[in-house]
Amino acid sequence: MTDTETRTSADENEQTFPDGRIFDIDPWTVTWRGDDLDEMDRTESVFALANGHVGLRGTFEEGEPVVQPGSYLNGFYEEHELPYAEGGYGYPESGQTVVNVTDGKVIRLLVEDEPLDLRYGKVIDHVRTLDLRSGTLRRHVIWVSPTGRAVRITSERFVSFTERSIAAIRYAVEPVDGRNVKVVIQSDLLANEPVAKPEDGDPRRAAALDAPLVADFAAAEGMRAVLVHHTRQSEIRVAVGMDHELVAPHVTDRNGDHDPERCSIEAQDDLARLTISTTIPEGQKLELTKYLGYGWSARRSVPALRAQADAALALAKDTGFDELLASQRHFLDSFWEACDVEITGDAELQQATRFALFQVLQAGARGETRAIPAKGLTGPGYDGHAFWDTESFVLPFLTYNVPLAAEQALRWRHSTLDKARQRAHELGQAGAMFPWRSINGDECSSYWPAGTAAVHIGADIARAVAQYVNATGDDEFEAECGVELLAETARMWAAMGHHDSDGRFRIDGVTGPDEYSAVADNNTFTNLMAQRNLEDAVSSCRRNPEVASALGVSDDELQTWEKCASSMTVPFNEVLQVHEQSEAFTKLAPWNLHGTPAEHYPLLMHYPYYDLYRKQVVKQADLVLALYMRGDAFTADEKKRNLHYYEPLTVRDSSLSACCQGIVAAEVGYMDLAFDYFVETALTDLHDLHRNVSNGLHVAAMAGTWLSCVAGFGGMRDYDGNITFAPRMHPALGTLTFRLTVRGSTIRVSMTEFEATYDLLAGKPIDLAHHGEQFTLDGDTVIKSIPELDPGPAPAQPPHRPPYRRPSPR
Repeated sequence: MTDTETRTSADENEQTFPDGRIFDIDPWTVTWRGDDLDEMDRTESVFALANGHVGLRGTFEEGEPVVQPGSYLNGFYEEHELPYAEGGYGYPESGQTVVNVTDGKVIRLLVEDEPLDLRYGKVIDHVRTLDLRSGTLRRHVIWVSPTGRAVRITSERFVSFTERSIAAIRYAVEPVDGRNVKVVIQSDLLANEPVAKPEDGDPRRAAALDAPLVADFAAAEGMRAVLVHHTRQSEIRVAVGMDHELVAPHVTDRNGDHDPERCSIEAQDDLARLTISTTIPEGQKLELTKYLGYGWSARRSVPALRAQADAALALAKDTGFDELLASQRHFLDSFWEACDVEITGDAELQQATRFALFQVLQAGARGETRAIPAKGLTGPGYDGHAFWDTESFVLPFLTYNVPLAAEQALRWRHSTLDKARQRAHELGQAGAMFPWRSINGDECSSYWPAGTAAVHIGADIARAVAQYVNATGDDEFEAECGVELLAETARMWAAMGHHDSDGRFRIDGVTGPDEYSAVADNNTFTNLMAQRNLEDAVSSCRRNPEVASALGVSDDELQTWEKCASSMTVPFNEVLQVHEQSEAFTKLAPWNLHGTPAEHYPLLMHYPYYDLYRKQVVKQADLVLALYMRGDAFTADEKKRNLHYYEPLTVRDSSLSACCQGIVAAEVGYMDLAFDYFVETALTDLHDLHRNVSNGLHVAAMAGTWLSCVAGFGGMRDYDGNITFAPRMHPALGTLTFRLTVRGSTIRVSMTEFEATYDLLAGKPIDLAHHGEQFTLDGDTVIKSIPELDPGPAPAQPPHRPPYRRPSPR
């Protein structure tokens, strides 16, 4: 490309992102003020609470108004047929969609017969705050009913990190107009809530399921109720229970028991309700504590699941709200002490970074051998499926910060190996072919070019396995799971590829990370990741010969893998002196970027894939992602040339792209560009840059915020277990401090624009490198200067697609 071809006008450089700032800026909280109901769809996702096992969207307690109700259990789904206009052998027959299970968040309030509803009456004050240190969502409302009665409502809720099946809400009401007030409280369990159906054709949204839960059992006694349901097709059963503690005037009789005329409970198929009726004197308040307990299984009976929910409620009430909350705070204190990323010089980026880390924790902390979905448990986007995002973006953070969660996620992949082997057999391949998108390990993608053909997911999983083993030294996991995962994916590559007449190993007909290029030959990212997969499989088998022998891995097979890796094809254009994203990619016709209107992004919503596939346009970092993940396969000059070629073609129609481009920009020295992409990554959801936060948060982009700090500005790389740093800082950040734990040694790295400081906080001395200079970090602080680098002018972006520029502070 010539400079003329990449030059854009001022109008074309105007960003297409919305002005998305609606939250107060604070280093430890995310606060929304007001009653603008047009923002509900965003706040429901941003204020979602989860622990990796249970997820509750941040809907209002009163249940309405609501955009997308959501209570999710990790791995709980319904099956549905996948429609094909024209079927074919090997096409997946059924899809899976996350189910909105029984909602226990609902606490309705009626004030003198008027239901609290922000659409009516008058809102004097309304504040909602997500506290990243306590892991709670707090709310404060002063509301005047249409008849003029004023009340104050305060609430606090959390999903427990320490007791994975428990959530709790404390809800208080008090009059503020100097008069007694009559109120009715209705605390519900509600199944089969109406769910909004997508109307815009956006494929990133979820399939709508009508009444997916079938009632099995309902019971209520005292202040406790339990509902049990099952799904029609997947036949998974769920029990959800609620129990309460009440402090309120005029609700007890002379014996101190709850007056049945003022406090009653009932249960039917899809609804259980505790009703409290009382008068709250002026100067007093009613306080209701609600505990929720969950249990689900594809195998256990109705009585067993009811017992599980009852047990969770008994534990919650015995522990009590305050102690559960204290345990939550203690858990998060430990997390932040070990994992915090501290930024000075930009309060909004500090907030966004901590919000991102908190959301990754919520997605994976207590998944425990379940997948980590692309949206976590914050919404139904992508049908609740897990993709390659988990291994490529989320697991690096967990591996170096919460390794137990990383191990559990990898053990989930291992538990699905039989399904992956069967899938490979169906497709005429050896080894294991993992699904492009799935909840339980079965392939759920009905679109072949951007689904099944994206076989790089096997190498992404293998990279995560090798990275976890190298970073933790977990020999037990490697022997039990790692060797098999690496060997079976290596077998897939050896069978899928072939040696051509020149002896080069080719992998043809695959789709790389860029979903605007499909079913191409020798995708560079795929080939290089497969190469590393093969090499890691050989190393792991040789470290564990007995395990390898039990898997039937012979010396001849190891030699085959070595030959495939050493002769791997890596396409390179000698004239342009850049790597091909896939073979002959640079010979494709260019996409008319200058003729593409700003309102036509994302392209997938306005143009047919048939046209996109035949042109030079990149949805998300692909070759550039290879520069980061397989940076050991490129020279510094190659990285710079490749970035200059592909940057003007990459339209970033994926939230996964900005962090990858920013990491490589930082490595080659384009610090302004790296900073801009860090801003875009960090504010993806808080500013709703892709206009789809309503369907859930982008967990991989949240993890990408951490990668931007550690791998981007910190220059951290882990190739074959060798930890190196090449820090480069943008002056706008002031200082940046992060921590990593590698093989039991906790490292703290603190950076300014001019120097990096390394400290060993715990563990044994560890060998590191700083810009190629080897050193051992022991008990003494090590300070290294950051060398200057003048890379020259940075590459341009496509028209209308500059990095996100934040609105001015308000």
